[in-house]
Amino acid sequence: MPPQKEYALPRQRSLLLPAVINPFVHDLKLTKADKIKCFLLGIILVPLRGIFLLLVLMVMWPISVMITFRQPLKGAVEPMTGWRRFMHKRVMTFLGWLYFFGMGFRVVVKGKQASSVQAPILAVAPHSSFFDAIVCIEAGLPSTVSRSESLEAPIFGRFLRCVQPVLVSRKDPDSRRNTILEIERRAKSGGHWPQVLIFPEGTCTNRSCLITFKQGAFVPGVPVQPVLIRYPNKLVSMNSSPILARLLLLTLCQLYTTVEVEFLPPQIPTEIEKKCPFKFAKSVRAVMAESLGLPVTDHTYEDCRLMIAAGELTLPMEAGLVEFTKISRKLELKWDSVKKELESFANIACSCKGGRITIEEFSSFLKLPISPALQELFALFDRNGDGTIDFREYVIGVTVLCRPANNEEVIQTAFKLFDIDEDNCITQEEFSSLLRSALGVRDLEVHSLFKEIDADGSGHITYDEFCSFALTHPEYAKLFTTYLELQRYQGLQGEEPDFEASLSHCCTASHNHQEDSTSDKKDD
Repeated sequence: MPPQKEYALPRQRSLLLPAVINPFVHDLKLTKADKIKCFLLGIILVPLRGIFLLLVLMVMWPISVMITFRQPLKGAVEPMTGWRRFMHKRVMTFLGWLYFFGMGFRVVVKGKQASSVQAPILAVAPHSSFFDAIVCIEAGLPSTVSRSESLEAPIFGRFLRCVQPVLVSRKDPDSRRNTILEIERRAKSGGHWPQVLIFPEGTCTNRSCLITFKQGAFVPGVPVQPVLIRYPNKLVSMNSSPILARLLLLTLCQLYTTVEVEFLPPQIPTEIEKKCPFKFAKSVRAVMAESLGLPVTDHTYEDCRLMIAAGELTLPMEAGLVEFTKISRKLELKWDSVKKELESFANIACSCKGGRITIEEFSSFLKLPISPALQELFALFDRNGDGTIDFREYVIGVTVLCRPANNEEVIQTAFKLFDIDEDNCITQEEFSSLLRSALGVRDLEVHSLFKEIDADGSGHITYDEFCSFALTHPEYAKLFTTYLELQRYQGLQGEEPDFEASLSHCCTASHNHQEDSTSDKKDD
């Protein structure tokens, strides 16, 4: 067997597929003994606990209404004082504890909670369930960060108002900035406001690792107290599980559920970390991960959204796990652009099982036969050399390899090269002739590709049609500019162009240039 050709790889490997496959899905499998045990206990425990919880809610409801009566949620909000503060801190905390006790929770607290002066912000992780609200009870009902839509929930929306949450609104374009400013205002109040409790992961995971912390808790640059939450029980509920009602019922069917809440010493930011919230967040996450004995990963809430979007596009949900924060920071990508690339990837992989693209599917999508040039292009996308392209490799390939080559100047030059007779339009004969030369393939069939670019079906391609297609189909950028690169290469060599002989060398050299020019941007 002839030795396989090795293609150029980037100088660092941090953009390769992450080791942690999916931190967002929890596949709970019950044994036959577990099912029998839950059934027998559930017959007795579920009705009794249901009645008890209903009675507790009947007491909590009028008290929460009384506490929040005529209390503003927006504008010049001030912390509760006097009898309202007493009812909130003492009575509601006790009733909250009673509610979780009725559900069968047994809480073990380790460490000591700092005061609001010592640590204005509590950072809780890992976040895996709505049951994590038990930390709020143990911390004395501090303020939280919550979606404004949550206040509309019956009964529990009123309970949430009692903690005077920092509200985030999806409808307000300035919501993120206003949220950060409000957190900072409360954190720097010198103890005037209660502590702000934040789940910095921003979404629920399966507790297998700590994902990237959002920076909201770390922007104020004040001391942050890490709070760890553990569930030692084998059968516990997670919001990342497929059927929440089933696992809620499962929790009620157990004799008890142990929860460990550990308050670690407050983390005081350095001067550098005060100026760089990202470094402060990373530092706090490292401390928490070490105490938990868990790995860290660069997955984020955006990965969870991409995972859901991948499922809606009939791709395997794991296809969306690209470590969004890492690649977006290194490649300067926005959420909308990555979401758009996911849709493009799905178009290619629509007939592909497993969410990976082979060269046959790549060729079929581009409406071009498998040729040496196409194999070179595919190899540049295939960063780990396994013969397939996953979504992560596709995003990186399109961004690093294709997007920079697809600027207006290059498109104009490429159009002029196709337009041999300089009549400001490209005929199918001109189109076929140049691609045949550039791709080094004889008898190349490009009729279907020509028709796709020729949007109005006029039989010739105008510049506007060519430009529109090039900008919306970045996968073609490298192929459209191959001719330009060959000309440059041959010009430097002082020879007449010999397309087929120099094609492989030129593509590899071009890729090396792309990697070198973007390497500094990608390095941590």
